Formats: sequence, C-alpha cells, structure tokens
Amino acid sequence: MTTSPAAPGAPDGAESAALLSARGLRVAFPGRHGAPRARAVDGVDLDIRPGEIVALVGESGCGKTTLARCLLGLVQPTGGQVVFDGRPLEYSARSLKGYRKRVQLVLQDPSGSLNPRHTVYDAVAEGLRIHGHGGDERAAVAGALARAGLRPPERFFLRYPHELSGGQRQRVVIAGALVLEPELLVADEPVASLDASVRGEILALLLRLRTELGLSALVVTHDLGLAWNIADRVAVMYLGRIVETGPVEQVLTAPRHPYTRALLSVLPEAPGDPVVLTGEPPDPSRVPAGCRFHVRCPVLAGGAAERAGVADACRGRDPEILDGSGTAQVACHWARAGTG
Repeated sequence: MTTSPAAPGAPDGAESAALLSARGLRVAFPGRHGAPRARAVDGVDLDIRPGEIVALVGESGCGKTTLARCLLGLVQPTGGQVVFDGRPLEYSARSLKGYRKRVQLVLQDPSGSLNPRHTVYDAVAEGLRIHGHGGDERAAVAGALARAGLRPPERFFLRYPHELSGGQRQRVVIAGALVLEPELLVADEPVASLDASVRGEILALLLRLRTELGLSALVVTHDLGLAWNIADRVAVMYLGRIVETGPVEQVLTAPRHPYTRALLSVLPEAPGDPVVLTGEPPDPSRVPAGCRFHVRCPVLAGGAAERAGVADACRGRDPEILDGSGTAQVACHWARAGTG
C-alpha cells in the first residue's frame, strides 16, 4: 500500500462543522418468533463535514448499509438522531422530500437502479419531476450527464440501459443524483459491480465532483483499498458499532484495533500472513457481553490481552462509543492500554 496525499479540497476536520451527524444512533429490528431484537446499529456517532469523503468499512452484515439507509431517512432510528446542517432530521413526508433532494443515494448495481424501459434522459429527469423542478429540464439533464462524464450528453438522451457499458450505467446513476444539486452523496459499494479497469474511472469522478462541486460523500464499502484511494477519513464498523475511526492514512498505515488489522492483512500488498478471524460475526440479536469482538479477537486468543492485563475487561466491559469526531479513536481495551 503506497502513501497517497489527501485529495484536493479535503477539509480541515478540526475547523469545519459537520454537515451530517449521527448521534447515539440505534436501529433494532424485531426478532422472529419471539427472538430478541436484532441490534443492526447499536450506538453510532459519526460526522461528515462539508467537502469531506468518509469511508464506512466492514464485513458484510456489520450494519453498514442499515446505517447508511438510516442516515438517508429510509430507515427511522429506534434511538438517537440524525442531524443535517444543524437541524435534527424530521420524518414527515414533506421534511423527508426536502432532505432527500439535498442527500442523494448512489447504489451498488446500476443495472438494478435503472428501469430498463426508461431512456437515459427519463432516468436522469425522474428526480426533477418528483421534486417539481420549474426550470429548463433538458438543460438540467444535459448538465448532470456532462458532470458525470457522459459527453456530449445529448448523444445519450435516447439510449436505454442495455445499450450502455457498466461504467456508463453507473455514470447515469450518478447523473440522476447530481441533477438535484445535492450537498451529500451516500454511495453504497459504488464500484463493486464494475470491472477493475472501470473502478478507477468512477473513483476519479467522485473525487473530481468533490473538488468541483464541494460535494461531501459517505462511501460504504468492504474494500479498505478503495477507502485508501478515495477517503479523507475512515470509520471501521463491526457488529453495529464504529470500532476505529480517524484520518485514512493514520488508520490504514497504523491500525490499532485488531479487527482493522485483520481486514488490512488480507489486502494483496499487505506484508506478512493474513490474519484469519475464527467463526462468523455474532448474531446482532445476541451481541456478546464485553467487547463485541472478543469472541473472534486474535489478540485475546493469542494471550496478548492477558499479558496486558485487560483480558477481563475484554470479556466483561463494552468499550465506550466513539464520539464521531475527525480524530483517530479506537474502541479497544487492549489498544487503549498502550499495547496496540
């Protein structure tokens, strides 16, 4: 993994007020047949500042997508709150409509995001029509397509999704988000379904949009390599909680949480042998006592936590929730004891 400078336009986290914040956010789903509620998001603080790209990373099933949907207002929290531009998010239909004009979603699979019976023009214009755009629709659609890298835009107006490449389809999805001139994009695995040759182009596009338009973004991914290439900050999620967060270079070059270290160890360029985590993440309806990672933790299993005198804390005391700021933080008894 080579060191790369922060992308142009990245804000100073210490000086910028958050555009979007989660505070004590919890989302629990009812259990089946009398089972306990599944704690998909279990106390999360997270800030995204103007012009900042934050990567939310973790294994499948860790709660990333549920957290993203909650931040979008698609899932109402069972605890805590979402704050946008200094105001708590309200869940009336009118408030959510206005909010979703300012915060737009980019999904993983462009084929599933686009109606195969709609032309590119209609796909991009759909948001304008929903929100009652009163200006020049054709000019707005053309501008969004051009900003997404589809030029000349008129050449794509009458095409259908099946006539486009995967990268072009993803650009149409991004154009559909841009046409409403949002302030924040939430991109859920935005390049996972694309060929490797196209991924770099889409990531470069997102960075260019941040620079040119001042867009903020939350990028949800399981790929720490992607986080390295695009993000200013990274938040590592495990079983409903953020367990490590901070500037991307600091977290990914000097990870402190054993889970972050394990995720990084499987990257092709990582030194040494991969860290193999035993078992699957616990069921979110049965979160273990103590540190929720301790049942899979190689540090505890290898005796290092015992030697550091924190093994009892690992098994019996849940680390405190990280505060969501831009500083490097870790929710790990072993790392906080100065041994991580």
